Amino acid sequence: MTSPKILFPFFLVVTVLLLVGVLVTGLTGRVRPHLTLVALTVTALGLTIFFAEQLGELYDLQSAGWITPVHLTIAKLATVSYLLPLTTGLMTLRNRSYKRYHFRAAMLVLGLTVSAACTGVWMLLAATPLPA
Repeated sequence: MTSPKILFPFFLVVTVLLLVGVLVTGLTGRVRPHLTLVALTVTALGLTIFFAEQLGELYDLQSAGWITPVHLTIAKLATVSYLLPLTTGLMTLRNRSYKRYHFRAAMLVLGLTVSAACTGVWMLLAATPLPA
């Protein structure tokens, strides 16, 4: 099987690229491709998290110090926060007056996702690899 050292960064990049597509299609009001990209993004995010956990088993994450609990907190918040644009998106599909709330929720998710990615990379760089 392919190593999580390859699959994690691959799906992280795929997730970020899909998020850019979600943002562009959302801002341009292209609903059908937006919804498709949202579904693909959530799938890619799930795979990213799956391979991140596998990758984490190859490192002594506690050796990274305080960044580990900070990253894990941000990552959990980011994951749960995906419910906000999902909910506001459904509300917007029914009533366009919720579009502003959907945009704000999406920006929150984007910010948390980028923060989780950055702190995750920081954590891995600071952690000691376990012997193979």
